[in-house]
Amino acid sequence: MTIPAVNTDAFRREVRDFLADALTTELRKAAELGFGIHREAGAAWHRKLYERGWVAPEWPVAFGGTGWSATQQHIFAEECALAGTPMLMPFGLGMVGPVIYTFGTEAQQAQHLPGILDGSVWWCQGYSEPGSGSDLASLNTTAKRDGDEYVVNGQKIWTTNAHKADWIFALVRTNADGKPQQGISFLLIDMQTPGIEVKPIVSIDGLHHLNEVYFTDVRVPVSNRIGEENKGWTYAKFLLGHERTGIAGVAGSKRAVTALKAISQQENAGALAEDQAFMSRLAVTEVKLAALAQTEARMLAALEAGNNPGDASSTLKILGTEIQQELQTLRVEAVQYYALPFELSQIRGESNANPPGPDYAVSAVADYNFGRAASIYGGSNEIQRNVIAKAVLGL
Repeated sequence: MTIPAVNTDAFRREVRDFLADALTTELRKAAELGFGIHREAGAAWHRKLYERGWVAPEWPVAFGGTGWSATQQHIFAEECALAGTPMLMPFGLGMVGPVIYTFGTEAQQAQHLPGILDGSVWWCQGYSEPGSGSDLASLNTTAKRDGDEYVVNGQKIWTTNAHKADWIFALVRTNADGKPQQGISFLLIDMQTPGIEVKPIVSIDGLHHLNEVYFTDVRVPVSNRIGEENKGWTYAKFLLGHERTGIAGVAGSKRAVTALKAISQQENAGALAEDQAFMSRLAVTEVKLAALAQTEARMLAALEAGNNPGDASSTLKILGTEIQQELQTLRVEAVQYYALPFELSQIRGESNANPPGPDYAVSAVADYNFGRAASIYGGSNEIQRNVIAKAVLGL
């Protein structure tokens, strides 16, 4: 299908006008919690985009997508990040949704895609296990076939939003023989199934968005398996390609740079803006970000030309997360002692009291702390460098 040419300036104005009208003060505040956003607030923003028809720009039109070009999708994502919109939980829209409409049966598509689109059903990702994070192929959660069901036993960890989710998509071992990657299957599991236990992990940012998930004789219909048995690694790699590109966060980092420039004018009556060491580090990071934006633009051009950047998306993940971490470090250094009070009620948005320092300092340390994980989740940066060496450079 040929996508007609679009006036990108007019499209960007349309997106900005919508965001200016739809993004309330309450939603902007809720957005600061990231993955920790309350489900009610997250669902409210999801609903607004769904009603506008903009909730799944990357999906095919036949399944509820917008029909936008790759450039339009990029513009929309960039404007949302620059405006500070709440995070749309990626586990349904950006991860399992594309797996279902690409590899799922018609029955699976009919059952799951509508709830993902309208935001009424939340998902979580059952990949990592104790000892099986970056080395995901070593996972040990088993699924034994028993007639028309699998019996699942094992544990997942670092499961974001498992306590809020209705369903989990999980990688499970269905065959222990041969190469580890060849014995994995991809299951869709209702979180209300007997035998599932969720235990909270309060992370270093003071928020609860991570969990351990235990499976004890959990019975899952075989009809909930995506694709073929023992071929789950193929679907998992497809999903991770979507995840890693989004983790780069170029537009979000641009917003952080702008915020740091504003902070430098306010801290110590503008003295920070005259601190050559600080401003030089910020300038170097901004140059790196500009280079990353160019890399992203080249990949965007490849997509527009009908090509798939494939494993090259790992470069976006590596550089993007390193830039995010440097900007978070600079923010803590900028606010200095105002970052010391670690008031959880303030960070969670549960307090009406005035913060001890400026608003931009409240979550500085919390964001810094959780940001250390950015170079780990979605496939650690060390693993991504191996991917680039092997698949891109041919080493």
